[in-house]
Amino acid sequence: MEITIITGLSGAGKSVAIKSMEDLGYFCVDNLPPSLLLKMVELGSQSDASLEHLAVGIDVRGGEFFEDLSDSLDELDRGGVPYRIIFLEADEETLINRFKETRRSHPIHSMGGISESISRERELLQALRGRADIVIDTSRINVHQLREQLMNQYRSEGKEVLLEISLVSFGYKYGIPLDADMVFDVRFLPNPHYDPRMRPMTGLDEEVREFVEAGTQAGEFYGRLMPLLDFLIPAYVAEGKSHLTIAIGCTGGRHRSVTVAERLWRDLSKRDDVIVRVSHRDLV
Repeated sequence: MEITIITGLSGAGKSVAIKSMEDLGYFCVDNLPPSLLLKMVELGSQSDASLEHLAVGIDVRGGEFFEDLSDSLDELDRGGVPYRIIFLEADEETLINRFKETRRSHPIHSMGGISESISRERELLQALRGRADIVIDTSRINVHQLREQLMNQYRSEGKEVLLEISLVSFGYKYGIPLDADMVFDVRFLPNPHYDPRMRPMTGLDEEVREFVEAGTQAGEFYGRLMPLLDFLIPAYVAEGKSHLTIAIGCTGGRHRSVTVAERLWRDLSKRDDVIVRVSHRDLV
């Protein structure tokens, strides 16, 4: 099991880091009491579906339990359990501005205000920072750059970052999927709905598929669509995007859109840099 512990100063970007690790395929647990770290590792290694990648967020929100972290790490060392610590920090001015912008209170309450709370937290975490494998200063980077930095670290270790693509067929009469990143309108293709025999069928039926793809328009459309996706997919991966939703729509969402979505699923599944899933929202 590969264990990554994400910790650091409050406001330095731990939530972004946890979400990034989740997108990388890690099983993530945030704000885990340090006393439960060993139990979490034990459960993960003994479960039927053994966890290959585990990321836990641990910080001073654990209160008095945070003091148990050093003992838990020592126990992992004695047991020969490999782990790494990613420590996030930022300068005082940046942290103060972030707390003001979000209107959040610092987890360490102090009569001296945010500045004193930050100083106290920095003292508490000094020993943990010294044990960190990776220290990232987020003072001059935004959330996207932090995510990219984590992704690059992941790639530098020879691990593959896969883009998850969700293909969704839909009917315009029922509305466009709200989570779509790209929408393709295929209502220009031949419509099997007007053939009484094919009307009750769907794009999953071979006869419907052959009908929709028979014309020259389908071939020309697909011949332009695939090169576009071949260009966009590596660009999205380089940008750090982990999920892409492509929606394909026709009038009712039963024939043409299903046919195209299924063909895209078959062809994109041949790639080794993506994970592809297909669903048909209005196919009932």
